[in-house]
Amino acid sequence: MNATINLENKHFPVLLNELISIISPLYGGTFIDCTFGQGGYSEKILENKQNNIIALDRDKDVLSNTAKLQKKYDKRFEFYNLKFSQLDQIKLNNHKIKGIIFDLGYSFNQIKNSQKGLSFSDKGKLNMRMGINDFSANDIISNMDENNLAKVFKVFGDEKYSKKIAKKIVEKRKDKTIKTEDLVQIIDNVKKYQKTKIHNSTKVFQALRILVNKEISELINGLINSFNLIPVGGIIAVVSFHSIEDRIVKFFFKHYSEQRNSSRYLPGADLSERCFKLINKKPIIPSSNEISRNPPSRSAKLRYGIKINNKCDFSEFREKFNNLINVEDLR
Repeated sequence: MNATINLENKHFPVLLNELISIISPLYGGTFIDCTFGQGGYSEKILENKQNNIIALDRDKDVLSNTAKLQKKYDKRFEFYNLKFSQLDQIKLNNHKIKGIIFDLGYSFNQIKNSQKGLSFSDKGKLNMRMGINDFSANDIISNMDENNLAKVFKVFGDEKYSKKIAKKIVEKRKDKTIKTEDLVQIIDNVKKYQKTKIHNSTKVFQALRILVNKEISELINGLINSFNLIPVGGIIAVVSFHSIEDRIVKFFFKHYSEQRNSSRYLPGADLSERCFKLINKKPIIPSSNEISRNPPSRSAKLRYGIKINNKCDFSEFREKFNNLINVEDLR
């Protein structure tokens, strides 16, 4: 899910220079790229001969890219077709893990792949599956009841017209299977007199994509598993692209970099140990130069933390976003 864009056949991994400046002091070990995508981060890290990469991606379409790095870097590169929530399934052997990287965006190639159905301009059956999925966007649009559809659009897309759109979907699907172009038309009809800076379908498509790929629980479990996997002194770095993701990542690093009561029900309880050290309290964002070269990077935010404690109770983290997980479990 590496967020890059292809301009004149060139790929630009978002915030690459900033990421490398953060992790390069730890060079001389293994870095885990949890969202391999086009391989931009992995290849840049592998240019240093001291480094190894373990890469993950749920999308099998990246295999042509992994084959190139496998051939070029041989024993210094390993790939697993896994979701990053399955980090605990990789074999570390003698690897000395120095950093774990997440890029939560979607690549230009994925967006332009009409079979995935991530673009508003696609035609045909709704999909949005990125690999290792239980259901598709077609399953949701065809079967989910009106109230739950509206809830998904509102919670995951912050869609102002969620109820009207859900009602029209349920009416339309009585007569025919709703395809991608039909869904876009339904949304356009509901919003035809509204002026917005973004495409009318942006929020609904985002909501469906989050639900289909269970992006909330994936991110929460991926972050917790990364903490459990990395040794003290290692870095976890995350590039996010929308407000829900950033809210989760921000809480993960900020909340666990501060001393807290070990029990919120007992004000006098001992303070919990901090889990992370933060160098940057605020997110790192793309430069104006990067945004001019790669406009989709404008929404990117990079946050990272250095692990300073082996023990951390993430029950508050899960509880904080339990409302989002509950919506994600709607069928």
